[in-house]
Amino acid sequence: MESFLLSLGLAALLLSGAAAQKPAYLGALLIEPGVNNGKCLTAASNNDGAVVTIQGCTGADAQKWTFDGGSVKVFGNKCLDVTDGSAADGVKLQIWTCNVPNGSQQFFYTSDYHLAWTDHGKCMDLTDGNQSDGNRIQLWACSNTNPNQVWNTGYMANALPQTSESGQSGTNICGTGSSQTSQCQTAWINDVDDFCLWAPPNPGSTIGDTEREEVAWCTKSGRGARTMPAGTLTGVHFVKTPDYVQVTGVGDFTKINIRRGDQGGELDPHGADGNGNPIGGLVFGNTFGAARQYHEWTSFISDTEFCFRACIGPNAARNCQHIYDVMGCFWNMPANYDAGTFESCDADDDLPMGVYGTSTWFQGVNPTPPAHPVAPSSNCRTIPTVTASPVRRRRDNGAFEREFSGRDAFGVFPTPAP
Repeated sequence: MESFLLSLGLAALLLSGAAAQKPAYLGALLIEPGVNNGKCLTAASNNDGAVVTIQGCTGADAQKWTFDGGSVKVFGNKCLDVTDGSAADGVKLQIWTCNVPNGSQQFFYTSDYHLAWTDHGKCMDLTDGNQSDGNRIQLWACSNTNPNQVWNTGYMANALPQTSESGQSGTNICGTGSSQTSQCQTAWINDVDDFCLWAPPNPGSTIGDTEREEVAWCTKSGRGARTMPAGTLTGVHFVKTPDYVQVTGVGDFTKINIRRGDQGGELDPHGADGNGNPIGGLVFGNTFGAARQYHEWTSFISDTEFCFRACIGPNAARNCQHIYDVMGCFWNMPANYDAGTFESCDADDDLPMGVYGTSTWFQGVNPTPPAHPVAPSSNCRTIPTVTASPVRRRRDNGAFEREFSGRDAFGVFPTPAP
């Protein structure tokens, strides 16, 4: 029944063509296949008829797409175009000089991250699911169960806009300093001693009242964000799984402006209006590739406890589900929350939130099922404590620098977590 209803919803959206015309993010955007956030939609050249493929993300002009009045533009005056206007499954996409009345250039971005050809029921599709550089992109009948039709939008970490969403209270260009009054809304999650939490900008606030304006509080200085004061964290547990990174723990979060006694709330990139909580909150990390943006993440924080998970790959939305917003940390992210331990481990994926065998439980339905068991972990290492320290940056010719060679803002990046 759930799949049937989702299919009906997608069909209605495709017929309307207007419910979610463009992404929530502003400006020139990378368009990345949901199965691999290290690849980007790329025009082969700026000539009419140039093919459209995926390539490793570099932030080149050929990968900067803007959504403008139903057109998806690159190089300023070229538009994503259906070759010969063919509605056949498998037709390849190209770019062509923009021509507003041209129906072959009209697309819209759906609420479930499909890029659909307006009025045709066809969606941009990663041909054969092939993630190799140079794979030409095709159109295929839209399906809400096909991971090859999920396309995320976002940014290079060294080319962020001042603000990424309408109504944003802070900024995504945070610089390389640190300030306890920073309005930085760009967070990182890398390891037990290198992560940020979302928390209020002003003292004595509740998460429920400030969820749209939270700012980044980090364990590393040098990212332009606020740093967590000494004594904030009393236990931290980081895990890397095949599909996500997760950090959980306990502490005194009145030190980062949460009102004492506040039971907190859930934060994620998909608020009711399509913008995030916080609005414009971006999350990056180095675990699955240098400075990759996490398009799916979920976090809970109260005055004494926190959890933060950032997901990749075709199951990212399922592993970083955000519909269980009153269930709290341990139910959503079963893990170690012990005080007095600071550890980093490899781990298996937890079972998806709310999924029990072939059934999905929905919040508010009685009875409430128990949390899933904590997934097995291994290769744990411990450190004495976590306190604010400067972010390290490599100046050599290692792989991290090569990935961003030639880019003026290279120095803003942290090194990959050890």
